[in-house]
Formats: sequence, structure tokens, C-alpha cells
Amino acid sequence: MSSSSLCTLQESGAKINQELYHKFTNMVSSFPCSPALTRHPLYRHDSGWYAPLAPMVSTMVADACFSARPSDIVIATMPKSGTTWIKAMLYSTVHRREHPADGPDHPLNSLGPHECVKLLEYQLYIRNRIPNLDGLPDPRLFAAHAPLVSLPRSVLTMGCKIVYVCRDPKDALISHWNFVNKFRARDGLEALSVETAADFFCDGVTLFGPYWDHVLGYWRAHQAHPQKVLFFRYEEMIGDPAAHVRKLAQFVGRPFCMEEEEAGAVEAIVRLCSFEHMTGLDVAKHGKTELVVSMAENSWFFRRGQVGDWENYLSRETAGRIDAITEARFKGSGLRV
Repeated sequence: MSSSSLCTLQESGAKINQELYHKFTNMVSSFPCSPALTRHPLYRHDSGWYAPLAPMVSTMVADACFSARPSDIVIATMPKSGTTWIKAMLYSTVHRREHPADGPDHPLNSLGPHECVKLLEYQLYIRNRIPNLDGLPDPRLFAAHAPLVSLPRSVLTMGCKIVYVCRDPKDALISHWNFVNKFRARDGLEALSVETAADFFCDGVTLFGPYWDHVLGYWRAHQAHPQKVLFFRYEEMIGDPAAHVRKLAQFVGRPFCMEEEEAGAVEAIVRLCSFEHMTGLDVAKHGKTELVVSMAENSWFFRRGQVGDWENYLSRETAGRIDAITEARFKGSGLRV
């Protein structure tokens, strides 16, 4: 079975389980909730993280139903922290033998990263569906925004490998704020100010946040089990993408051989996954992705991909406030972003 058929196979044979979704919907509806950046309020999970009703229900359904294999690889990120890029990087690295990165018919060129590596709680376990994932060949690739404490328990018990990407909180905030305002404009709502977004962010009331809890959960898992949890910093990926492709290949058990290195396979993956290449694709310009809450234009997933772009939006006072929280929360952890 070719890897290009993975996307359609993930949806085949999906079962409908309204009873299970209804059960978790009733449970989440009883949780405390707060206003948020979108028209959907954020509910507070018992573990302390926030999400709208539908994604939180989907996270809980995935926990109950997803049956992991030891060979599975799961990408984990806070939203707008390099998810699209690491999906492309992982997919092209794992499948480079059957789909050379410089091939004209590479799946990423026609499907895009979000169809090649799907989010458990945003694309698979949605709208009463229980997807049939048994037919996917090893290694299966998935993604999640859920914090470590609410990843499907089978991911941890089966010892799946996890690839985490952390981004500077200020840049993650700006990217998420911009993304949310795309949805608000489509729905006829007034754009929210960056100051409002920053207030929510600093209070921890943000999608799958608080940011600091999310990052620390995966950072500590990486420290305890570095062979199972790979921890990347977005800013370092930007600085040396080729080195991170090599680290990723080594981590998933598919290191580049000498022949591949000499043939430029690493550089071909870097080019394939680059912001410039991805944004120029027709699927990125005109395609859409079905998410748990609604359809999203693929172009919305690409903004600038720059480091330090927050300087164009945040006041010194707001930036200092975020930096102070980050320093206090990460103190003693050994983590610096």
C-alpha cells in the first residue's frame, strides 16, 4: 500500500458512536467555561487545560478509543507553533524511500501536510466518528494539540515516539491571534485586538493552554525519556533545518545513509518543506481542511513563519509581562525559549 493512500484510508470504515460523544459532551458542558478569542467559549478540563466544547470532547473520545501501536509516531504542539512544518518534515522523512522529496508527484505537493498527518482531536475523532485506523501501515503518523496529561493513554502505555515542537510564546500568541481573526472575519465578527489576545494568553485561557503547562509537560517527558520524546525549538529549526531533519530521522529509526547524504536527500526534504515551497502550492492557496469546528482555508495555516515577528505587534510592556511569566514558570526546569 502506498503512503499516498493514507489519507483516504484513515476515513474509510469510520463508525458512528453518538452515545459516546453525547456522554462526553454532557461531561464537558458541566466544566467551568470562560469567554475566549472565538465565538466558542473555552472549557476548563479537570487537568487544568482549556479548549472549546467540540475539541475537548474529541480529545476525550480519542483517549477512550484510540488504539496505539508501539511503532506509531505522534507530533505534539501547541497550536500555531510550527505544526504544519513539522508534519511536512516528519512525513517526508519517514516516507522518503517511496516518495523522494524531489519527486514531482510527492503527496505533500497535492494533499498538503494536514491531510498527510492528521490531528487526532481536530480531524479524526470528530462529529461522532470513530475512525478505522487498523489498515494503516507502520509507522502510522498522527498529530495532537492535547497536553501530555490528556494524550490518548495508549500512546504512553505503548511507548509511542512523540515529536514536540516548542515556539517562543510571544510569536505563538501572535500567530494564533492572527489565525483566530481569520475565523472571526469569515463569521462576520469584529477582529479582536492583540491586547485582548495577550490578556487571555497571560491568564492561561488559551487553546490547549496554559502555554507554560503544555510546554513543561512535554519538556519533562523529554528529560525523563529522551529516546521516546524528541523536543525541538522552532527558532532552532529555523536556524538549521537540515540538522533537525537529520535528528528527526535518527529519532524515528530511519537515519540517512551515506548514499542519501551524498545525493542531497536531506537538502531536498528541507526544500520540499520550506515555507516558500509550501505556500506556493495550489493546495495551500486554494485547498481547505476539515476541522472539528469548521472548514479552514489552507492558506490560513501559513502566515510568515518568522522568528521575532511579535515585535511588530506587542508593546514592550506586554512582551515584558509574557517574558516575566515565562521566566517564573520555567525557572529550575532547565528550559529556555
